Amino acid sequence: MSALTGVLYAALVAYLGGWYVGRWSGNFALLLFILTAVTMLYWLAERFHFAPARRAAAQNLVDNDAKRRETLAAQGISRVDSDIEPARQQLLQQPWWLDWTAGLFPVILVVFLLRSFLFEPFKIPSGSMVPTLLVGDLILVNKFHYGIRLPVINKKIIANHDVQRGDVMVFRYPEDPSTDFIKRVAAIPGDEVSYREQKLYINGQLAPVQSKGNFYDEDARRYRPLFLEKLGEKEHQILVDPNAQHFFRPDRADGPFPFQDNCRYTIEGVTCKVPAGHYFMMGDNRDNSRDSRFWGFVPDENIVGKAFLVWMNFGNLKRIGTFFN
Repeated sequence: MSALTGVLYAALVAYLGGWYVGRWSGNFALLLFILTAVTMLYWLAERFHFAPARRAAAQNLVDNDAKRRETLAAQGISRVDSDIEPARQQLLQQPWWLDWTAGLFPVILVVFLLRSFLFEPFKIPSGSMVPTLLVGDLILVNKFHYGIRLPVINKKIIANHDVQRGDVMVFRYPEDPSTDFIKRVAAIPGDEVSYREQKLYINGQLAPVQSKGNFYDEDARRYRPLFLEKLGEKEHQILVDPNAQHFFRPDRADGPFPFQDNCRYTIEGVTCKVPAGHYFMMGDNRDNSRDSRFWGFVPDENIVGKAFLVWMNFGNLKRIGTFFN
């Protein structure tokens, strides 16, 4: 078993190493599920086989020593110098390969349950959601807000709240489901959404906006126009670059995205009818976000959860505790 455990750990290190250097893409949810299952098997084996066997061996040592002492006592020898306690402790000691598998099972199980059904941390890698989310923000995502989903396969088994316009949502990128994206929900199933001449329309109605002066974009190192936009009942800040192009076009290398016929692309912008079970996502940094205007709709089965809190930003500690949504 020690050799088998060594091989399993070597495979894990090789997999994580290749993932880290970019040799292949990883699925952390699947990896965590496999680790939970494997360590559970070791934990069960330890609880019902290995631990009882060690205790039986230790007890057998004690019993044999007691018998030996009785035999010596019958021969008139009452003083025996040997101490079996170190040997007994050694027999009871858990070997390293069980300590590093069965011993880790409770911790891995807690992490798996928390990450799968309650909250999951994410790091913001790009500026597509500036000014709401900054590069380097570490956020928490509520995994049960939109319903309870089975880990790995992401199938919803218990419904909860419906997705609302204006929600900040993490989802699996439709073009590469192994990658998580974060954007704001601009339109829900049945909506007609238009983004024309840098203005957002939902079902023919212009989303209300108010000018809020300028915002200093630290990544671009310049000031940009800042606006307060209202989607449904939610208000949020957006950035709009007046010098950006108004024309959008699908940019999928492998052909049209699903339901692309629901969209019309013109020199003014794009208009789409959101199909059932799908959502139209946009970044708050409107002219620096690759989103549904380019790659289409997000299906419901791709939803990961609702983002709601910045819990850390090592470059800007003032961001800690920032709530949104």
